[in-house]
Amino acid sequence: MQLIVVSGRSGSGKSTALKVLEDAGFDCIDNFPVNLLQSLVHNALRDPRQKDSAIAVCIDARSRDLDRFPEILLSLDRMDIDCQVVFLDALGPTLVKRFSETRRRHPLTDQHTDLRQAIEAEGQVLEPLSDLVDLTIDTTRLSSQELGEMIRLRVLGRSQNRMSLLFRSFGFKHGVPVDADFVFDVRCLPNPHWIPELRPLTGRDQLVIDYLTAESGVDKMFADISGFLDRWLPSFADNNRTYMTVCIGCTGGQHRSVYLAERLGVLFSARELDVLVRHQELA
Repeated sequence: MQLIVVSGRSGSGKSTALKVLEDAGFDCIDNFPVNLLQSLVHNALRDPRQKDSAIAVCIDARSRDLDRFPEILLSLDRMDIDCQVVFLDALGPTLVKRFSETRRRHPLTDQHTDLRQAIEAEGQVLEPLSDLVDLTIDTTRLSSQELGEMIRLRVLGRSQNRMSLLFRSFGFKHGVPVDADFVFDVRCLPNPHWIPELRPLTGRDQLVIDYLTAESGVDKMFADISGFLDRWLPSFADNNRTYMTVCIGCTGGQHRSVYLAERLGVLFSARELDVLVRHQELA
C-alpha cells in the first residue's frame, strides 16, 4: 500500500498536487482528519483488494489534532506501507499575492486576524507536521504546470528504495530556495558576467563551459562539493532520507551555479540515485 500525505501552507499548491496524484490513480481525500489516518490504513490493509492501493490525503491547518500527527506517523512506520509526507511552501509575499488574485479566504483569517498574520500563524500551526516531512517543495516561482511536473518527477517518478536527488541553481539576489537541504555559495568563483561576450549566455552554453572549465578554482569547488556529497549522502540514506535538494547559488543564477549544477547532475546520475537538475532563474 502506498500513502502520500500532502501538506503545506494555504496557497502553496496543495490542490494542484492532489489533482496530479488523482490523475495518476491515487484515491485522494482533501482536509482529512488526523485522528482517522490509522483507521484508514488499517481498513485498507485488512481488505485484500486494497493491498496494493494508492491513497493520498491532505492534512493541513484545517485539520484537528495536528499535535497527534508525529505519534500516528510513527505507528504507520511499523506497518507494511510506503508512506511519504510531502510539504509545499512558498514565501509569504507570494502567498499573499496568490490569495489577493484569487480572492479566496484564508482558513485562519477572522475579524481579528488579517491575511499576513494568518499566513504567519499557519506556519506555527503546521510545525508538528513540517518537522517530519520527506520532501519539501518551494512553489514560490513554480507555475501550476511546473509544480505538476515536479510531483510527477520527484514523487511519482522515484524508484523505490532509491534517493531522489535534486540539484537546483539559483541567484542569491533573488533569494535562497526555502526547500534547500544544502546550500553551496559559489560567488567566490570567476564571474562570466563581466566578460561582454559571455554575459547573455548561461552555464549551459559551450563558451561559458569552456571558460569555467579552464579556471582551477572552479574544479576545486566542484571537487569539494561532490566530495562532501559522496561522503554524507549515504549517511542520510541510512537514516531513511528519501529526498535531498542541493542548491548551488551564485549572484544572478545564470552562469556559475548553472554550470556546477549541470556538472554535478551528470556525475551523480551515474550513481544509484534518481537525479534531477533544475535552474530557478532560467526560463
